[in-house]
Amino acid sequence: MLHSTLAPTRLQSEQRRHIEHIFQLGEGLDTPSLPAQATIRRSWLRCLNEYQLDPTHPRPARVVPQQTLIEHRESVDELLHVARAGVDQLYGQIAQLGYVLLVTDHRGITVEFRGDPNQDQQLRKAGLYLGADWDERFAGTCAVGTCLHDRQAIICHRQEHFDASHISLTCTAAPIADPQGNVMAVLDISALQSPTQHESQNFSLSLVTLYARMIEDAYFLQRYRDCLMVRLDTSREFVHVNGRGLIAIEENGQVIAANAVGRELIAEHQHRWPPWSTNYTPMLGELFECEIADILSINSGTDDQLRAFRARSSNTIHFISLLEPRRPRMAQRATPLTSELPEPLARLGADDPAMRKVQKLADRLRNEANVNVLISGETGTGKEVVARALHESGNRAKQPFIAVNCAAIPESLIESELFGYEPGAFTGGRSKGMRGLIPQAHGGTLFLDEIGDMPLALQTRLLRVLAEREVMPLGANTPVKIDIRVITATHRHIEEMIQQGEFREDLYYRLNGAQLRLPALRERADKLFVIRRVFEDVAAERATQISPRLRADAISALLAYSWPGNIRQLKNALAFALATSESDEITVHDLPEQCLSQRITRNASAQLETNASEALSGSLIDLLKQHHWNISAVSRELGVSRPTVYRQMQRQGIVPPNWQG
Repeated sequence: MLHSTLAPTRLQSEQRRHIEHIFQLGEGLDTPSLPAQATIRRSWLRCLNEYQLDPTHPRPARVVPQQTLIEHRESVDELLHVARAGVDQLYGQIAQLGYVLLVTDHRGITVEFRGDPNQDQQLRKAGLYLGADWDERFAGTCAVGTCLHDRQAIICHRQEHFDASHISLTCTAAPIADPQGNVMAVLDISALQSPTQHESQNFSLSLVTLYARMIEDAYFLQRYRDCLMVRLDTSREFVHVNGRGLIAIEENGQVIAANAVGRELIAEHQHRWPPWSTNYTPMLGELFECEIADILSINSGTDDQLRAFRARSSNTIHFISLLEPRRPRMAQRATPLTSELPEPLARLGADDPAMRKVQKLADRLRNEANVNVLISGETGTGKEVVARALHESGNRAKQPFIAVNCAAIPESLIESELFGYEPGAFTGGRSKGMRGLIPQAHGGTLFLDEIGDMPLALQTRLLRVLAEREVMPLGANTPVKIDIRVITATHRHIEEMIQQGEFREDLYYRLNGAQLRLPALRERADKLFVIRRVFEDVAAERATQISPRLRADAISALLAYSWPGNIRQLKNALAFALATSESDEITVHDLPEQCLSQRITRNASAQLETNASEALSGSLIDLLKQHHWNISAVSRELGVSRPTVYRQMQRQGIVPPNWQG
């Protein structure tokens, strides 16, 4: 690879011509020698104008340090575990053709690699290796970086690369998306040398795209293995073997997530019938002409465990199979995915990557009393819960856990509260003095919440306590020896406070021996797990004989809400619902009004219910027959929800023909 200080005159003629072509495009010239792909041309212009890359100074490959690579791999470890079989299979097909295989994360860092050991040095030099950075902002136009930018599969063949040192390479990449459609990785196959014709790589594009979709689907099946799922295809013969569409659903038919084909189906439906909320997810019975009972009876009511349903948006027939959970849903609540962790840490989360990282690090730190831990995150994300879990899972679990909210204690009292005071130390104090919160934590854990709100003068005293491991109560002459583990938490940006002189830098580095960053509830992939766990905790606190349950419509509303107050707000909402509900079943109507901001309001719902009762009092049976017992069609005509129709059917004793007997 050429060194970055080489002048253009020393470049090989082919590389020099390549650089001239880049400048021609930058000057607005259009010559036959420029790339034909509009995608490549746009990327070249980004490199020149937005990234300010100099084509006359090719860059050597950038490889991240080992520790950074470990962090990048940990962020996609679940995907890599699922993808390994597909990666090995694909490499087995391309290895003899001289290709290497890369998997990068969403930032372009190579986290998985397959290549010929005999070409090790050449591959390292070209950046076709583990830890290499292929972000377009650094590497210029390339298959991985441009794929990440445009979110689509791409061939970047020889002179289509921006960097002149890459023009002998051919690279083909396809994005791997998560169940929400966000690109989380890129699959790439590359070769050091290749035929000059661009068309020679067309098969590579098909192959990489196919395996990227296979890995996506494998990840989807793993992620939602404890949910009901439907697999679908327009060909009956392929559904069981390789059905292209996957949709995870709740027991009532509410869509939870879908793979790429499923998302296309949903998008097509929403294009025809725009949703009333950006966060609204449809029911399966809205996508297809079916009822949830039709879906749930597929495995028991058909010979080949398939049923044909018509998609409402296109009238296309899809053949659907039902994939039932490997274990009951209750088992998911009782046994989190991280069951190998100590129970207090396992209860913190299920299958969210950010929380899994927190849990793994906490597991390594739980017995390391000499390492102070700083927990950061938005207000209400459960920082004290994590601190208690860290304490309860470690060897200090039987000793005191003393929690102090630095923002809740008046500044005039915080020093005496923390350090204690001797009798007569100041006017208004207790006659016998008081043992401070820090001495009370002796042998155990001291948790300082909202440490960013601690006054500067007190920060100096706390630093001395941490350094000397002793406390001097107010009015005392002799210090008190202490043995404590310190865990702190904040929602503030301490680094900015340090720059503004509001927080001591030396104290920050002493407190931040290790940092646990908690994600906001709205960002968590295991939001359903959190909702159910918090509901169980709140219900247990009520200590009643009745075991309440969350109905699917309530769960759907809770999943749709953005939770600006995070888990604390969720807990308050569920406590409100339990306190005001008139039955042991919590429905969407029992939730606080703000949780329904993206859904129908309580008053509007009540009015619809009233209107429905009047509308359905005498005409329901006729409408059902007219619409061939399609509940969705009846509900749409009447402008009411399907549960309303079901309730009226129950009240009037109406039973569909396929339910009789």
